[in-house]
Amino acid sequence: MAIKPTIFKINLQISDMDRHYYGDHAVTIARHASETDERMMMRVLAFCCHAQEQLVFAGGLSEADEPDLWLKDLTGTIALWIDVGLPEEKRLLKACGRAQQVVVYAYGGHSAQLWWENLSARTKRLKNLRLFSVAQSSSQALARLTERTMSLSCTIQDGSLWISNSAESVCVDYSRLQVAD
Repeated sequence: MAIKPTIFKINLQISDMDRHYYGDHAVTIARHASETDERMMMRVLAFCCHAQEQLVFAGGLSEADEPDLWLKDLTGTIALWIDVGLPEEKRLLKACGRAQQVVVYAYGGHSAQLWWENLSARTKRLKNLRLFSVAQSSSQALARLTERTMSLSCTIQDGSLWISNSAESVCVDYSRLQVAD
C-alpha cells in the first residue's frame, strides 16, 4: 500500500513590487511521501516568484511528465514550466521543447554547484531556460517555517526576496545562473 501525501494549507500573501503583483492565495499543497520540507518550501518559493491566478502546483514527484508548477494558457499550451531541485539534462531538454518558458530553482549546496558545473556548457543553447541557485542556508531556513497550516508573507523588491510567518523572517539568498534570451 502506497503512503499517502501529507496535506499542507497555506495562506500566502504576496507583494511583488518588481512585477507589480499583489495577491492573497489560499494554497493547498500535497507533500509527496519522499519529499522533504525543504523541497516543498522550495516549491512554495517558486510559486511566490511567479504568482498569478493561473499558476498551479502540478504532479512533480508523482508524475514524471509534469513539472513542480506550471502555467497553461486557455488552449492548454504550457506557458511556464517550473522545476525545483537538480533536474537531469534530458528532463530540461524535454521541458524546453514542451513549454514556452522553463525555470529551475536549484538548491542543495555543494551538490547544486557540481550539478551546475556539469550542466552549464550544455544548457547555453536552451534559449527559453532560466536557472537560479538558492543558497543552502536559505532553503534550510525556509524548511524551518514549515507547519501543517501556515500563514506566510512574501515580499519581493529590487531583487530581494523575504518570506516570513508571524515569528520569523527569511531573506532568501539566490543567484541567477542562466537567464533566457
